[in-house]
Amino acid sequence: MKALVLLSGGVDSATCLGLAVQKYGAAEVFALSVYYGQTHSKELDAAQKIADFYGVVLKRLDLSVIFEGSDCSLLADSHNDIPLQSYAEQLSVTGGKPVSTYVPFRNGLFLSAAASVALSHGCEVIYYGAHSDDAAGNAYPDCSEKFNSAMGEAIYTGSGGQLKILAPFVSLNKSQVVKKGLELGVPFKYTWSCYSGGEKPCGVCATCRDRAAAFKANGIEDPAIKGE
Repeated sequence: MKALVLLSGGVDSATCLGLAVQKYGAAEVFALSVYYGQTHSKELDAAQKIADFYGVVLKRLDLSVIFEGSDCSLLADSHNDIPLQSYAEQLSVTGGKPVSTYVPFRNGLFLSAAASVALSHGCEVIYYGAHSDDAAGNAYPDCSEKFNSAMGEAIYTGSGGQLKILAPFVSLNKSQVVKKGLELGVPFKYTWSCYSGGEKPCGVCATCRDRAAAFKANGIEDPAIKGE
């Protein structure tokens, strides 16, 4: 295969999968989802629906044991509630530290694991959906351009020049990602971003707010909320 796509089940990774399939064809792409001890399986279920839509193989990796000592509010064993404030509001009280939903070095771990999987399958590139809104204000520093460059160099060097990583949206905001996804016909109705695991997205957590604003900027309501 040519490309591995880290597929979380959200808007950004689904759009990455759309890009990879457009470039290489479904037969040359496979997706990798990671269970890291999150509080619900909605995003993993969404990843399967998206993979099925594109006709690509989805592999699932369990890395939950690595985060067992973390009190990140996204994890099932956390004592912290998921915050309902915007990222900007949260960052105003963190003193420059990442927000409570930052999973410790998650993208670094995921990309390192994905590199081993990708090399084992003969892939030449890993796609992942980091974008500038997540990196803003140090909310998720492992979504920044600086982090992407460093990881890209490490993986390229460590693979003997066989493998690259590609974060096609790292300099774009979420509304621009949505715009690209709409152009590609990405099935956003199957995606899941909400930190809660209800029947429908809560609409008030930070990622729901950002997502709704991104779709609104493109003149449409979030398809996941509409159920269309």
